[in-house]
Amino acid sequence: MKREGSVSRKTRETDIQVNLALDGCGKTKVKTGIGFLDHMLTTLASHSRMDLEITAQGDLHIDDHHTVEDVGICLGQALYKALGDKSGIQRFGWALCPMDEALTRVALDLSGRTTFVFFCKEDALYNLRGDSLLEFFKSLSRECPMTLHLDVLRGENKHHVLESLFKSLAKALQQAVQISGDEVPSTKGAL
Repeated sequence: MKREGSVSRKTRETDIQVNLALDGCGKTKVKTGIGFLDHMLTTLASHSRMDLEITAQGDLHIDDHHTVEDVGICLGQALYKALGDKSGIQRFGWALCPMDEALTRVALDLSGRTTFVFFCKEDALYNLRGDSLLEFFKSLSRECPMTLHLDVLRGENKHHVLESLFKSLAKALQQAVQISGDEVPSTKGAL
């Protein structure tokens, strides 16, 4: 059975198409109009070994917020579709990822319950803004209901910190979606 999800979303602010294959090899075709977001999504797909195609057009003449948030919404919905009833998945995933001076940790549970927690140590990047990217993570965790903890343990370079977060997320997702049986991993029998 192919574990794939496709989503199209068109609003007055954005027009987005996402195709996701969980059991891929990390192939990407990403074009959002935001170079850094394209780089992060390519990183996510490459390190999770998921195939990902995203095209997005947004109101970038205003700023990047709507596009980044809506890409998170669509990717979350595509991931949710690809997981189906979640039979056999590992469910939990976690990763610690260094990138030069930056170190981040991501832990997640594909539980069907939405909780988003972001933690940044005071001495780790005193001015981490990345507001739009935090909206991306929130949208992702809401649309594919999961508990998602992002921890920035240290870092000085914003690019390194954010890329480390995406790599940690990729490795945690790769672990969580891996098939390890045929039952839904829950005492309730459903997620």
